[in-house]
Formats: sequence, structure tokens, C-alpha cells
Amino acid sequence: MGAETGPEPQAAGADSVARRLVVAGRSASRKLSHSLREATVGELLAELGGLAPDPDEPADIYGDGVVERLERRVAELLGTEDAAFFPTGTMAQQIALRCWAGRTGNPVVALHPMSHPEVWEGGALSVVSGLRTVHPTGEPRQPTASELADLAEPFGTLMLELPLREAGFLLPSWAELQAVVDTARARDAVVHFDGARLWESTVHFGRSLPEIVALADSVYVSFYKSLGGLSGAALAGSTSLVAEARVWRHRYGGQIFRQFPAALSALAGLERELPRLPSYVAKARTVACALSSAFAAAPEVPWFRVHTEVPHTHQFQVWLPYDADRLTEAGVRLAEETGTVLFRRWSPDGPPGLSVTEVEVTQPGLSWTEADVAEAVRGFVARL
Repeated sequence: MGAETGPEPQAAGADSVARRLVVAGRSASRKLSHSLREATVGELLAELGGLAPDPDEPADIYGDGVVERLERRVAELLGTEDAAFFPTGTMAQQIALRCWAGRTGNPVVALHPMSHPEVWEGGALSVVSGLRTVHPTGEPRQPTASELADLAEPFGTLMLELPLREAGFLLPSWAELQAVVDTARARDAVVHFDGARLWESTVHFGRSLPEIVALADSVYVSFYKSLGGLSGAALAGSTSLVAEARVWRHRYGGQIFRQFPAALSALAGLERELPRLPSYVAKARTVACALSSAFAAAPEVPWFRVHTEVPHTHQFQVWLPYDADRLTEAGVRLAEETGTVLFRRWSPDGPPGLSVTEVEVTQPGLSWTEADVAEAVRGFVARL
């Protein structure tokens, strides 16, 4: 369609709803978390200006200076020998899996079909890196050790997404994770963790970050998904693996001339948000329980599910048997008319006949009480 004719009505309507969500979210007096879409350029620049401990420090060039400081800090926190900064997690993860394929001599990666490379990366593992994937399970949960043992063909790398976002931010138990890793080792495979949201997984596992990461041969972590950074990721592992990954980073176009804005915001997130994540997880469990009670007390709602019932991280899903657009509109109206943001966008991509939304609890949500949740649910249901 030519630009002069304007967007199709459906697209225009979606854009309008997105704008209303941002406006309502920015002016809301009560919300469970900030939306990544709500910050303005001016606000981000103002925050960035206060992050540098020494404004006279020379700016980084191709990853030295503050970027190197961030890499050392990540390796220290994760308990690995080294870490490398990447502009995106997609690049970091593809390179990690490519390196392991070269080292093991096997281009097959065992991973979940709902994992990030399979859902959100446009088939890049095969198209760009020449790898092939196999799936231990198609169920919306973490794979089991027995399923991994029963895979019919050899695989060089096991990739585990911790938590598995598309299935509801699910984590295995610590014993289950150990068993899966041990099974991969028994099959002569290496283990890579997609740890985009690994930072907040320590509560569920009851283990420190170094203890969790020690189970794997490499791990990728994100700086913006839980830590509030501008962008960027890191790949952590042995000195030799990270050195090889840096070579491939340059080949993939990831050797960016100036990276200090992302690096500074990542360092700030590690200092500010990382210590808060356990409190977010605890509050998410309170909110999830309150949501279940509130929906159960709403006779107008024929069915609902909070998934998981006890969240594994500070994020979880809610399922309702209504059209996704209808649910999104109800949430927007609640925000516009009362100043309370309970839910944002709903998707029709849940189980058949159901719509799903993701709930995240961060600093703004810590003040919510069970009564606040119940009141917000009543207002939301009244607008359906």
C-alpha cells in the first residue's frame, strides 16, 4: 500500500490503542510496573547524564573503558572467567551456539520450540549460522531429563531458556535442572543457558547466580529486560570461549564504535535493580494470589487462570476467555478513567479460546496491597 493512502484501519486502530496505553501509563498514579514504551528520549538522556561516576573519563572506543568495566562486573557476578558485551541478545546467543557447534563438531542444538531462537529470531540459527534444532518436548513446560535422554539423534549443545517466557516464565526445580544438565553431559553435549531473565531466578532455585551458572558451559544475560538498561547483553563463560565469541562478534557487525550509553545504564541496573529483584518476585506472588481471589469473586467472569499460580519470577501470565482487543480496551479505559494500570496488551495467542497477558511487578508495584488488586480487578471487569 502506498504511503499516501495511510495505514489500514486495523493497523491504525492498533496504533491508536498503543498510543493510549503509553499516555495512560505515563499519567497513571498506580501501576504494577513501568512500561518500556513510556520513557521519552529526554528522560532517558537526563538519567544517562547522572550515571557516569567520572564524566571526564575518556569515552570508550570499540569496547574498551566502561565497556570493559561492565564485562568484568558481569563475570564477577556470574562467577565465570570472562564475559563479552553484545549489542543484542540475539547476536550473543547465535554466536555462542555457533562457537559450540564448531568445538563439538555437531551443528544440532536441542532446545524448546517455544524458546527465543525458535519464536523471535526469524530462523536465524539455520539461515545465518547453519545450525539445526531438535526439540526434546513440545509441551509448554521445561524439558525433562528422560525426554532429553530419549532424543533419537545426537546433539552438540543443549540450550535451556531460564525461565521459559512463552510458557509462562517457567523454571524447573533445582533437582530437575541438575538432572537435565547431567543427561546432556552423558550424551557428550555442552550446555548453554538463555539467561535473559536469569537475574530474577535465584529466588525460585534458592541458589546464587554463580551456583546456577556453574551448571552451564556458557550463559547469555540481558541488561534491559529486568535491569532497566537501555539495551545490550553479555555472553559469559570460559576465557577461550569468550575470546572466540569476540572474533565472531566483529564478523557479525557487533563491534560498535561507541557503546558507553548502554554500558553505563547496564552498570546502573546491576547496582540498582539487581538487589531489588527478590522483592519483586515476592510481591509478584502476592499479586498473583490476589488476582486469583479477585477473579474468583467476580461472577461475571466464567473462567480464568493465573499462570503460574505461584510465579517462578516477578512475571507471570493471566488467561481469560474473552477477545484480546476487548480485554486490552478494558485495561486502557481503566487506566484512563481511574489512573490505575492493571493489564496492558492482551494477545490472542494463548490456549484455544483464551487470551493471555503478561504481568510484571517491579518497583511501582511494591506498594500494592491485596485490596488494591481486588479494587483494580473490579474496575477492569466492570469495563469488559
